[in-house]
Amino acid sequence: MSFSKWIGASIGWSFGGPIGAIIGLALGSVIDAMADGKENPFIGQGQTTRGRGSTYRTQPRQRPQTESGDFEVSLLVLASVVIKADGVQDQRELDFVRQQFSNIYGKERANHAFKLFKNISKQNISVRPVCLQIRQMMDHPSRLQLMHFLFGIAKADGTVTEDEERQIYTISGYLGISSRDYESIKAMFYNSSENAYKVLEITKSATVSEIKKAYRKMAKKYHPDKVIHLGKEHQEGAEEKFRQVQAAYEQIQKERRF
Repeated sequence: MSFSKWIGASIGWSFGGPIGAIIGLALGSVIDAMADGKENPFIGQGQTTRGRGSTYRTQPRQRPQTESGDFEVSLLVLASVVIKADGVQDQRELDFVRQQFSNIYGKERANHAFKLFKNISKQNISVRPVCLQIRQMMDHPSRLQLMHFLFGIAKADGTVTEDEERQIYTISGYLGISSRDYESIKAMFYNSSENAYKVLEITKSATVSEIKKAYRKMAKKYHPDKVIHLGKEHQEGAEEKFRQVQAAYEQIQKERRF
């Protein structure tokens, strides 16, 4: 699939609003770089995109179903913000982004995405309007999946800096992620005696009955089927969160001996 066809197939609601402006600028740089080649750089050769030309302000109130391409584009934009949060674009973080995209989408699609990502990361992005567009258009399970990926990027160089954590926290607020959901996902990337409880969104004083109830709730919240609409590739990615919920529960079981 050519770069132009990938773009045409990938962008739906994310082609409008502030994200659309960011993608449009990034595409201009890609097109300039391709000017000496023979590939037609125009978007959507033989393809149509959902909601092209619309903006996040004029969409109907009913949230459209988020598809893989919209998630992918949102991820590219927010990943570029997190990587620059500490003032340094660490190569390990860039490699993590590329590897994750390769694992999720395959090498060819990942190469297209990373080509766009490099031009997105050169821009100064206003985080709030981007996140508000995503919040309005993207369902909650998909937004949780975004948060998990962003922490993975920040941790790719071995540690999550205060600046990176502060940026992800800001993003979570704009995305409408509750503090409990934020702390649960964050705990999946840190090692401490209390993290298993944080993953399950409970305290160490929770009773066995409360622990079991919390596990059932979190297993349901993070079940891979919650993102089935994003495609099989994202279901597989969601399994990591699901496994971490299971691991947290098993750790508490062992500690509490029930």
